[in-house]
Amino acid sequence: MLTDSHTHLNAEQFNEDQAEVIQRALEAGVTRMVNVGFNRETIPSSIELAEKYDFIYTTVGWHPVDAIDMMPGDLEWIEALCKHEKVVAIGEIGLDYYWDKSPKDVQQRVFREQIRLARKLGMPIVIHNRDAHQDILQILKEEKAAEVGGIMHCFSGSWETAKQCLEMNFHISFGGPVTFKNAKQPKEVLAQVPLDRLLIETDAPYLTPHPFRGKRNESAYVRLVAETAAEIRGLSLEELAAITTRNAMGLLGLK
Repeated sequence: MLTDSHTHLNAEQFNEDQAEVIQRALEAGVTRMVNVGFNRETIPSSIELAEKYDFIYTTVGWHPVDAIDMMPGDLEWIEALCKHEKVVAIGEIGLDYYWDKSPKDVQQRVFREQIRLARKLGMPIVIHNRDAHQDILQILKEEKAAEVGGIMHCFSGSWETAKQCLEMNFHISFGGPVTFKNAKQPKEVLAQVPLDRLLIETDAPYLTPHPFRGKRNESAYVRLVAETAAEIRGLSLEELAAITTRNAMGLLGLK
């Protein structure tokens, strides 16, 4: 009973075989998938996917790379969509200092606006963080994000960073990179995260786990992440799956 807490099944990489990819996930024991809508193009198709499959849920939010494209009215649009019964969080939102499409000040403004919206609605948030640990932590603290909590998606930071996120009511989610042989830091962090705050994900079609690294990722491969996490924590695959599914259900209100 696995849960992929972060996937992009509506990405163009799945245009030819989306239904088959979803079926393979079910056959691998993935009983719930949270699909992420993150801009004007992907939000509507993510909601459509969640409406089509009862075991798929969706988030809605504005990705930091696309922050420059956010227009007046888009925040109100996201707020209206949050009333949908299959929308379970606002995200993915955050900061991305690797790509330079959107200026840092624009990213930070859009990030703050969405945290405020989440607090207004009482919804958890899904955080995208690339090369921006300190600014992410500072903004989460200043905007009182602990009131709603959420998910640190595909966590790549240190244990010190993770501890601060845990103190602010966040779950820590691990994806494919934790399976890489040279992934010393993610494995060390995963070993210490309280079990009631642990989540797993794929971020498909990106960040494919070993041994398929370099190929297209898909939700079925969350099982590989679960196997690695179970080994690190000294648990059976079934125990790890049950724990992370229970965590996702509690945080996001999944059925």
